[in-house]
Amino acid sequence: MLSSVLIANRGEIAVRVIRTAKRLGLRTIAIYSEADAGAMHVRLADQAYCVGPAPARESYLVIEKIITVAKQAKAEAIHPGYGFLSERAEFAEACAAAGIVFVGPPASAIRAMGLKDGAKALMQKAGVPVVPGYHGAMQEAKFLKEKAYEIGYPVLIKAVAGGGGKGMKRVDKAMDFDEALASAQREAASSFGDPRVLIEKYITAPRHIEIQVFGDSQGNVVHLFERDCSLQRRHQKVIEEAPAPGMPEAMREAMGKAAVEAARAVGYVGAGTVEFIADGSAGLDASKFWFMEMNTRLQVEHPVTEAITGQDLVEWQLRVASGEQLPLLQDELAIHGHAVEARLYAEDPEKGFLPSTGKLWRLSFGEGDGVRIDTGVEEQAEVSPFYDPMIAKVIAHGATRDEALDRLGQALAGTVVAGPRTNVRFLKALTEAEGFRSGDFDTGFIDRNVEALGAVPQPMDAEAARLGMLKLIDGDWSHRTWHESRLGNETTSPWQHVDGFQLGTARRTLRQFLVNGELLKAELVWPHPRPGHGNPNVSVHLSSGVSRFLDDYLPIYHLPMFVQTAQSLFVIRDGRQTEIRAFDPLDVDLDHLDGGGALKAPMHGKVIQVFVEPGQQVAKGDRIAVIEAMKMEHTLVASSDGTVTSVTVLAGEQVAEGAPVATIEAAAAEAA
Repeated sequence: MLSSVLIANRGEIAVRVIRTAKRLGLRTIAIYSEADAGAMHVRLADQAYCVGPAPARESYLVIEKIITVAKQAKAEAIHPGYGFLSERAEFAEACAAAGIVFVGPPASAIRAMGLKDGAKALMQKAGVPVVPGYHGAMQEAKFLKEKAYEIGYPVLIKAVAGGGGKGMKRVDKAMDFDEALASAQREAASSFGDPRVLIEKYITAPRHIEIQVFGDSQGNVVHLFERDCSLQRRHQKVIEEAPAPGMPEAMREAMGKAAVEAARAVGYVGAGTVEFIADGSAGLDASKFWFMEMNTRLQVEHPVTEAITGQDLVEWQLRVASGEQLPLLQDELAIHGHAVEARLYAEDPEKGFLPSTGKLWRLSFGEGDGVRIDTGVEEQAEVSPFYDPMIAKVIAHGATRDEALDRLGQALAGTVVAGPRTNVRFLKALTEAEGFRSGDFDTGFIDRNVEALGAVPQPMDAEAARLGMLKLIDGDWSHRTWHESRLGNETTSPWQHVDGFQLGTARRTLRQFLVNGELLKAELVWPHPRPGHGNPNVSVHLSSGVSRFLDDYLPIYHLPMFVQTAQSLFVIRDGRQTEIRAFDPLDVDLDHLDGGGALKAPMHGKVIQVFVEPGQQVAKGDRIAVIEAMKMEHTLVASSDGTVTSVTVLAGEQVAEGAPVATIEAAAAEAA
């Protein structure tokens, strides 16, 4: 067995590898960027070394820095995790040149399977069916557009070196091709350092099913059955499960055999995943699946395979990298029960799933039988704009699919996050969605049901606002009434009240609060306290179009899920977060006041392109700028016809959430 391992990654996968490595007795070495100095994986490792500034291109992606640290720490092996350098043949070669074991396949296998075009050609040669498309070297935009026309719309543009949905765009019409191609190429260059793409036919009602494979240096190759990753948004997986619902045994055998042969064809060693697309329009059929790509690394969703097989795949990786034979052969592997995994992200489903950053003021996870949490962050940590916004993976295992989904739903219901907005409520809705529960779904399920799943703008949670206001008010007035009454020192003097005392009627006062950034007025009504009671009922009437009068008082000390910070109060209800602040008219952020036609950055990110300049006429829907956040591009468009009066950003700049990008003066007709 290896004696030490450096983990060339961060977050939950670094934590995951460290824990198994320590259990096996290995010395663990972490690396970190300046932004990750206080991260969980740094604290858990036996040693840790800084490799540069926050941007990954200056730290986690610099091969020379990582090899230097590995030599300094006398690391016997390097585990690349997933993402970052895990599928870079140059990294595997650099490890070999330095005499360090690379916990992964040989560089030759990474090269053979790492580029989608070459991998498809190899599979075609081996007789494995592939999706129709253009996988050649020509990258001229006009030529690729012609190929898309020949293939027939809809098509998928996919980064040759891509993965995780980066550099992937679905195009339904020829008129949208040029813009989608440019965006895919930019994302591919940014995420993988390679702008090349391929074009494929988009399969209707597609199911995304992948096979976990493993090889050792003695020539043994096995598969550990399939995972269904069809529940996706923007080609990024949201919920994964194993085994695949509705999978016929004949299809499982055919896909498993094809995946093993694909691994054998490149002399594969270690953990890998062979991904297939299947036509799910009439149920799964052994004759209707096609090879898409091979990921030459461990996958994010590997825990569901571990759950149904009872195996630790990181342990398998470390044993194979030590030169050992695979722990089990094919006839010793079996499926036990069902497992599902949900990816908990710092993003806002109500605002187009925009990434959300900031401090995790509260972070706790639901528990229960068969529930596992993989995370790389903890309470009080920061969700950084520089990396993937995943907070945790919530995994549930049960005897049946229904039991696993029930357990997952219960774990999500018990999960509390305050600070960055998250998709926890959206994930919970998915576990209950009728089509998904019945197994009638494909990769377009979320897009078709986005409104029913609550991933659209929602009205303000008025009850949460009311309760939060009462909580803040309690801090203002009850320390002189309620708390005194609890000590037996209640006073009946009206001069001791700070609640808008009036003679002959209930006391009333007006307060102003910021609720999720929106200024609201609240009328507070204190009925005369009953004799011997210093905690009178308080009703709150909200302005700004809130329809119902909220006067059912619930004592604050009975309410759960209040998270108080120095600036805000977070109220968590049913997985939804409402932030409330007492309004201070002297504390106004003048730079972020709404200037009428101001277009603001929806999240922290980097400005990739600016399409307009002052004086330019724009129409509603015209592109104004593109901002990249957490490896994904977001296009800002004009909300009305008008004239650009100012542009306050330049391409290449970092912008904060809410920062002004441009100002558009509405056309006269609209302004009137």
